[in-house]
Amino acid sequence: MVIEPTFEVAEYGRWAVMRVTGEIDMATAPRLRQHVLTVTARKPDGLVLDLDRIEFIDSTGLGVMVGAAKRMRMIDGGFRIVCSQPHLNELFKITRLNEVFDLYESLEDALATVAGATIDGAGNPEGAST
Repeated sequence: MVIEPTFEVAEYGRWAVMRVTGEIDMATAPRLRQHVLTVTARKPDGLVLDLDRIEFIDSTGLGVMVGAAKRMRMIDGGFRIVCSQPHLNELFKITRLNEVFDLYESLEDALATVAGATIDGAGNPEGAST
């Protein structure tokens, strides 16, 4: 059974944080791509994809992430991925995408160098707007 993905976007200053849950595969990757296009069209200073609640990613999903990183580079923005799940980190290593993406263990770590960004006890950027 496929776990339908959900996408929550919050903005902290000029950085966007997209928390993704569920599964990203050939059937659901277009939804992720559309959310990424919507967020990057706003030209944020950076985009953080929080994948800590992802169950599964296939090559199509990885391709969307590569596209997101390229889009952010085109607008001189940062791109970071939050992923502490061992099976997903192994996938990034096997595909060597760990050499392409800036991977972080937590949202707090990913936002640590963003001026003024703080995370509340629930793992959300404080002062964020959705």
